Amino acid sequence: MELGSRLAVGLLLLALCSAQPVKFKDCGSTTGKIIIVDITPCPSLPCILRKGQSYAVNVTFASKTSSQRIVAAVFGIMSGIPIPFNVPNSDGCKSGIQCPIRNNQIYHYLNYLPVKMQYPSVKLVVEWELKDELDRDLFCWRIPVQISS
Repeated sequence: MELGSRLAVGLLLLALCSAQPVKFKDCGSTTGKIIIVDITPCPSLPCILRKGQSYAVNVTFASKTSSQRIVAAVFGIMSGIPIPFNVPNSDGCKSGIQCPIRNNQIYHYLNYLPVKMQYPSVKLVVEWELKDELDRDLFCWRIPVQISS
């Protein structure tokens, strides 16, 4: 692992030490079961996401399948319309998980969500999916957020 990647993982782990479990809505986890969702910082719902900041995301889940690769997809849902959010690394195998995924194992997925300055100040729902190689959801969760300056 290169120095920049190790530093990013180290900073993410440090941020997760103060993570707060959040209440989430499961939106269709079919090949996994969510155990806990931690977002730092998000002490209450809706999560207030400030423009120009990044938020650490840690999802502990149990796999109900085996998969060689996993991919994250993140959306902001406004008026029922999903709008893709870019995450720095959509490869789940490079987000705290060593692939392949094995059936009946527990995993800790680590990533972060940068909130760009050009995002509008708005209330919406964030949907975060982690898909297996057959495009099935290992997990899918939703939380309400408010993007603000």
